[in-house]
Amino acid sequence: MFHLLRYSLIVIFSVLALTTKAQQNLNMIEHDAKPYYFGITLAANQSYFKLEHSPAFLATDSIMVAEPLKTMGFNLGLLANARLSEHFDLRFNPQLIFASKNLYYRDTYPKPEDTEKRIESILLSFPLQIKFKSDRIGNMRVYTIAGLKYDYDLSSNARLRRADDLVKIKKSDYGYELGAGFEFYFESFIFSPEFKISNGFGNVHVKDPNLRYSNVIDKLQSRMFVFSIHLEG
Repeated sequence: MFHLLRYSLIVIFSVLALTTKAQQNLNMIEHDAKPYYFGITLAANQSYFKLEHSPAFLATDSIMVAEPLKTMGFNLGLLANARLSEHFDLRFNPQLIFASKNLYYRDTYPKPEDTEKRIESILLSFPLQIKFKSDRIGNMRVYTIAGLKYDYDLSSNARLRRADDLVKIKKSDYGYELGAGFEFYFESFIFSPEFKISNGFGNVHVKDPNLRYSNVIDKLQSRMFVFSIHLEG
């Protein structure tokens, strides 16, 4: 996360320096009156599960540790923005998300060893957000977003039965998103770096008492931190 924040801040301050030099010339003045516009999204994410142990975890002595791990991934998406008023927009930002939410286990049986379960996801995410934006400051604007999302996991293993060390994950999830960003106006496009959290409400764990690594888990909830670059026209 610290590396992601560091590089994100470098990008933001570099763009801020460029736009500050051109503050005397207002770019894309007509853009603020557009009823709608479109764009593309490129993003990096850090994702993990919020894990709650089941009663079986306390009862077993073969698995001593079960913890989530944070891993990096990336997003590709489209953006559609509709103007509601001077300061409010409605935004739809569907994305294809490549993410891994791995789990770490420490076993004592049949022999002491550390195990990492890789849970890779390819998500179709459909977030709908309300965007609140500040007054324009030269060629820059600040904004915040809040909204809901629906995720569908194309690589879900919920129906697999072949492995006794499997941790099954549901295909569907829903949740909320909160974030903030900047809009930098250039001559022909808007460059918008953005930070957001994208968390799931639901329990995506498919309980199966016959699966050893799954049996010690009661609940898994998706957690994601995202740094996005929106290019808007």
